[in-house]
Amino acid sequence: MTSEQIARGEEFEKKAEKKINGWGLFSSKYEDAADFYEKSANSFKLAKAWDKAAAVYIKLAGCHIKLESKHEAASAYVDAANSYKKISPKEAISCFEQAVNLFSEIGRLNMAARYSKEIGELYEAEQDFPQAIVYLERAADLFQSEEVTTSANQCKLKVAQFAAQMEQYPKAVEIYEEIARQSLNNNLLKYSVKGYLLNAGLCQLCKADVVAITNSLEKYQDLDPTFSGTREYKFLADLAAAIDEEDVTKFTDVVKEFDSMTRLVLEWYA
Repeated sequence: MTSEQIARGEEFEKKAEKKINGWGLFSSKYEDAADFYEKSANSFKLAKAWDKAAAVYIKLAGCHIKLESKHEAASAYVDAANSYKKISPKEAISCFEQAVNLFSEIGRLNMAARYSKEIGELYEAEQDFPQAIVYLERAADLFQSEEVTTSANQCKLKVAQFAAQMEQYPKAVEIYEEIARQSLNNNLLKYSVKGYLLNAGLCQLCKADVVAITNSLEKYQDLDPTFSGTREYKFLADLAAAIDEEDVTKFTDVVKEFDSMTRLVLEWYA
């Protein structure tokens, strides 16, 4: 079955090439070729010949560009990227970038945001956090321009996580505080505020600046008067006191107590 599908894919690809290289009306021959490339790519996909499928989708995108059908071209690049994801993240990223550029050109910013986010996630999987941040920030800006705040915040929280992992604590603090402020006025999101403020406070603690964390705790109380009554507030205040007193045992006990009731790692990635 696989060899049959590959043979069908190659046959359709040859027919597409023949259409392009033969005589005929410009638009007609590229439309016909696009149909054959579509069938070719589908056959290669059925055979799980991902490299061949991706290469044909790129040719299909080229046909659509010739026909000035940018949306269809962008969609073909997405199909190529999804095929390359199986075998080559680098090639997948390249195709997604082409799709993002085309979607941006025609004002489909939600789609551009979606695939910018996907590029960021591919870089995350490759452990390339600086590049992941670049594309997730771009996705957040695009989502925000379309007022898709929930998706924008998901991207921003990822950026904050990676920034913290790379010890870019001020950047992470700024994002967590910004999202906490936004969430206060939303009945569905306000219960997440204490988690964002906890993450911001932990980033402040990572700088080992007790004055900064003390000032931040005061600021967070002003931002959310209910915060001072939470376990998260007490946890940050107790950690700050342990650091100020240089009491390692107290610090460890505070972490253990909090972690026994609320898994700290889950708070960090909230």
